[in-house]
Amino acid sequence: MENMNYGVCRLSVLSVRAEASDKAEQTTQLLFGDHYEVIDQSKDKNWLRIRIHFDQYEGWIDSKQHHAVSKDYFDYLDKSEFKITTDLTSSMLYNKSPLVILMGSMIPISSSELFKMEEQFAFNGEAKNVGLKREYEYLRNIAVKYINAPYQWGGKNPFGIDCSGFTQMVFKISGYKLLRDSSQQANQGKAVKDFAEARPGDLAFFKNAEGKIIHVGIVLHEDKIIHASGRVRIDQFTSEGIVNSETKVLTHTLSHVRRVLTE
Repeated sequence: MENMNYGVCRLSVLSVRAEASDKAEQTTQLLFGDHYEVIDQSKDKNWLRIRIHFDQYEGWIDSKQHHAVSKDYFDYLDKSEFKITTDLTSSMLYNKSPLVILMGSMIPISSSELFKMEEQFAFNGEAKNVGLKREYEYLRNIAVKYINAPYQWGGKNPFGIDCSGFTQMVFKISGYKLLRDSSQQANQGKAVKDFAEARPGDLAFFKNAEGKIIHVGIVLHEDKIIHASGRVRIDQFTSEGIVNSETKVLTHTLSHVRRVLTE
């Protein structure tokens, strides 16, 4: 794996798979600007196993979609305060070629010019400093931009997203770091004692009959919740769980609530 130890996504979106095959389950995605470490390679050298830096999630990508970077550049990506895009789609010039990128993409443009840039970028869309923590109203405004995004297992973008990908991306854009899966997110932040103490911006988690965490959504005002189920939608949030706002049927059973937003 010489000169392939580190990489950064330089396409709009990449599938990260459970195994080294195009037929394998998509477990997550890389968006433009996400950087990662290469930790293994398939015997035929067609697939690379990677560890995504943001959430330490591991999976396989097609080696043809790998964009290698030096250790110095990888460290630069890690330490610099870059911008994260806030438009559903944006256009940019990357090395003089046009590219459409999706909401939540990382743009390596920062106030620090101490490092010689290895690539050329031109971006004029809406973005914010990725590390800047924002309040509930900002988080809500980002969340509703995903309304009607179709559910897709392993998805993290406005054209295909799963429940924990949705919460991870909304919080990431708002300046907070969540892990990838709902079962991992279920232990982050602070515990909220019960439904009555839940407040807007909290994460609500839902369980199956065996008590396993299988779903997550973001609590809104007026006992509403926004979540990805079939599509990103707003439903009723009750002490029992999620009630579909159209059918009035209980669709998810409440497990507990966690608070990630700072005061």
